[in-house]
Amino acid sequence: CLENTDPRTRGRGIQLLSQALLQCYSLLQEKEVLHLVLFYENRLQDHHLVIPSVLQGLRALSMCEVLSPGLAVSVLKAIFQEVHVQSLLQLDRHTVYSIITNFMGTREEELKGLGADFTFGFIQVMDGEKDPRNLLVAFQIVRDLIAKNYALGPFVEELFEVTSCYFPIDFTPPPNDPHGIQREDLILSLRAVLASTPQFAEFLLPLLIEKMDSDLQSAKLDSLQTLTACCAIYGQKELQEFLPSLWSSLRREVFQTASEKVEAECLAALHALSACLSRSVLSSDTEDLLDSFLSSILQDCRHHLCEPDMKLVWPSAKLLQAAAGASLRAYHRVTRSVLPLLLEQYTKHPQSSQRRTILEMLLGFLELQQKWGHVEEDESSLLSLQAPICSVVFSALTDPSVQLQLVGIRALTVLGSLQGFLSPSNLELVVDHLIRLALHEEDSQSSEAAMEAAGSLAPIYPKFFSGRMVPRLEEELQSGRAEWEEESSHDHCSLQQRCLQALAAVSTHTSIVRETVPVLLQHLRKVQKGSEARNAQDVVSVCQSLHRLALQCQQDAEGCWYYHQTVVPCLLGMSVQAATQESTHPLLGKALLEEEVLAAMVPVISAATTHLSPELAAQSVSHVVPLFLDGEVSFLPQNSFPCSFQPFEDGECLEAQRRLVALLMAFVCSLPRNVAIPQQERLLQELLALSCSCNCPFTATTAAKCFAGLVNKHPAGQQLDEILQLAVNRMEPGLVEGPHRTQALTLLLWVRPALGAGWGDSRPGTDSALPAQVTKALVLRYHPLSAHLTDKLLGLLGDMELGPAAADGFSLLMAESPDVLHKGCHADVRIMFRQRFFTDNVPKLVQGFHGASPDVKANYLKGLSHVLNHLPKPVLVTELPTLLSLLLEALSCSDRVVQLSTLSCLQPLLLEAPQIMSLHVDTLVTKFLSLTSSPTMAVRIAALRCAHALTSLPTTVLLPYKARVIRALAKPLDDKKRLVRKEAVAARGEW
Repeated sequence: CLENTDPRTRGRGIQLLSQALLQCYSLLQEKEVLHLVLFYENRLQDHHLVIPSVLQGLRALSMCEVLSPGLAVSVLKAIFQEVHVQSLLQLDRHTVYSIITNFMGTREEELKGLGADFTFGFIQVMDGEKDPRNLLVAFQIVRDLIAKNYALGPFVEELFEVTSCYFPIDFTPPPNDPHGIQREDLILSLRAVLASTPQFAEFLLPLLIEKMDSDLQSAKLDSLQTLTACCAIYGQKELQEFLPSLWSSLRREVFQTASEKVEAECLAALHALSACLSRSVLSSDTEDLLDSFLSSILQDCRHHLCEPDMKLVWPSAKLLQAAAGASLRAYHRVTRSVLPLLLEQYTKHPQSSQRRTILEMLLGFLELQQKWGHVEEDESSLLSLQAPICSVVFSALTDPSVQLQLVGIRALTVLGSLQGFLSPSNLELVVDHLIRLALHEEDSQSSEAAMEAAGSLAPIYPKFFSGRMVPRLEEELQSGRAEWEEESSHDHCSLQQRCLQALAAVSTHTSIVRETVPVLLQHLRKVQKGSEARNAQDVVSVCQSLHRLALQCQQDAEGCWYYHQTVVPCLLGMSVQAATQESTHPLLGKALLEEEVLAAMVPVISAATTHLSPELAAQSVSHVVPLFLDGEVSFLPQNSFPCSFQPFEDGECLEAQRRLVALLMAFVCSLPRNVAIPQQERLLQELLALSCSCNCPFTATTAAKCFAGLVNKHPAGQQLDEILQLAVNRMEPGLVEGPHRTQALTLLLWVRPALGAGWGDSRPGTDSALPAQVTKALVLRYHPLSAHLTDKLLGLLGDMELGPAAADGFSLLMAESPDVLHKGCHADVRIMFRQRFFTDNVPKLVQGFHGASPDVKANYLKGLSHVLNHLPKPVLVTELPTLLSLLLEALSCSDRVVQLSTLSCLQPLLLEAPQIMSLHVDTLVTKFLSLTSSPTMAVRIAALRCAHALTSLPTTVLLPYKARVIRALAKPLDDKKRLVRKEAVAARGEW
């Protein structure tokens, strides 16, 4: 074949040889490679039909490690001379680029020996390339030419021209493109070439200026982003000639553009230009281009800050801030001119709205100073303006306008963060203003912002805040409490709550925590002595502040341990005191024993425990568990009680003590998993007995949750199996028959909505809560017994009496647990447990639904909707075709929980799977419109949201229903509930 006179036959012979070489090039010897290279070079002069196969062979040889010196240069010279690359097909051109890439990777020094001839040869190869697949490779070769210092010689402009002709990239990938090349890939690759060398500057900058003036937004954005990239490698020599034109284009775009994207890129480019000029080293005989450039910006922008109509105030301020933020030198140059002007304008304008605008601009410049930290006395224009700046900020804090106050508080926070700026007398005023705003300002926004500011500044000035602010807040708290007890007015109650919130907010440093914790605990001791409902609310407020404080301490080991050993024993001591008093002298409504108060203490103790080190946690658990099991009270701060503390003993008089199991749950369920719990088996048995025998729903629930939390973390083995078998033996007999079937069900699965919505729900049939948590505890860790318990639950869906409650149990199994069974308290939660539960149990639910009698079908639909509603949406989309008919049937169910859960499941699917949902549009429209008249407000709102989401389906699918939907949605426009009317307006408007 190789000697045949027919070019097609010769081509087939060379093709076979090249394919063989591509398989075995690594096995060739040096002499063989030499012989083959000479043969293939000679074949480049053959008929054009042969060339593609020749190039494939050369590609194989270019990958040989035993290639003799000089052969790489010889091959490339032959290609440059003999092959007109751009007349070849795309694949063959790609082969040429691959040969060049291979040689550049392995024979760099040899190719550099060619000098600029190599660059010129490549320019000829690339010139006219159009295919995006080849362009990505070609752009990479150009980048390597420049980055690896190949000689460009006199061909810099030619290399620039052969690449810049593609700028800006205008490429739209064809639909279903198998190569996956996106426009952004080409843009970034070309930008990397254009911004790779200062040698391109004289050609590139005029091109960028021209494209900035384009009407195409994409061209503007590409040009601005490329300019920003170039500034990273340019010096003032490259920029000098073009600075006036660049500034003119940037200024025009920021002043005139309606596009936020273009404005943002202009500001980024200006920042980059200023940074580039700031890096330049000045010599005695060169002009300071930064100074002259900033002078031009100031000249064009400064006067706009003084205009009465303030039209161009913000664009001018943004330009000045972008330039000033590039370097400390630029910052000093700009602020020296601008800050006095802004302070003057603030005084001139009496209106709050204008003052707010000016202060926001001033704030922008102050925030830039934060980048450089400490204010230097010799250079900073800020220190020379300390008095007027503080005066302006303090005046904003006393202005009646809430919006101006909020900007003033932000400015105050920034000033406080500038070390060395605020004097001691200024700090006194800062504390005065923050206390006034936090405690006495009517608007809650200003109050909350002042507390946040105090929390931000406290770590910077810990001694000042602990010595000045905390005593003032304590004084306000005491006076507010006294006045509240005398007058019992809402204002004094609000003042107390704000004092408590402020004490927590300012506790962002360990030294301050040591001051505020005793104040809060002392206040708690005072308010817990009464029996009025308002005392309970006040205790809850203290607990909320303690919880916030605990969260702020968690990352500081010293503060966390101080908090834990101070607060936890105190709360336990006061609670035990109240419970033992209740056992001997019953007082109705004892504040510390109310469910609301105990529920507020739970997150406090939990947050104080989760971040303890294992050593300190072990030290603490050795006191707390004996307290509940053996009544060991010696570690409590007040350990003189009217009677012994025995929460796990029988007796009606001990009901108050049993309630405190909630605090035990908060503590032991928040411990790290590697902390050993003393007497754990005994504790589990006591909790199991209490959850089964207690008549108080709150106590039974907390005991069950505590049991479940411990079971979830318990190491696998015989001990765990025995305790679980004990729990199963308790529940199974009761599920079959008898007067306590509901209690037995709750032993199988806890159906109380308290997990998701709070505590204290005492609806009938929730008097025992153990199994909900047991089943969930095992589901989370993939315990083998979880499948057995879940099958029991599935079987109960067909029960007329227990079916609805069993269906609600699926919500508990799938939902996030807010207190004990979540990762924050170190629970054993396996990844994708919801997907696994779905895979294992939804087929059983579907099968059960089809085989169930009409009376109980709703139970299966409710259980299914709960599972689907908590499933990650990508998983749900893949299963949608098989489940959609059931979901549509669930919409016809009369149970509002089923309706609501199904609607919330369908709404995101309309957005994420429009093609599948379009097949059922007729049914969806009918169901959604019907449910907009539901007697339940939440269902009406969810149905309207789904009707709104329908508009994401293809227009051709929706048009036949448009008139009908618009007519039907007119009715909810007059709904008696505002939230329903709001959704109706949005949905109908979209239709």
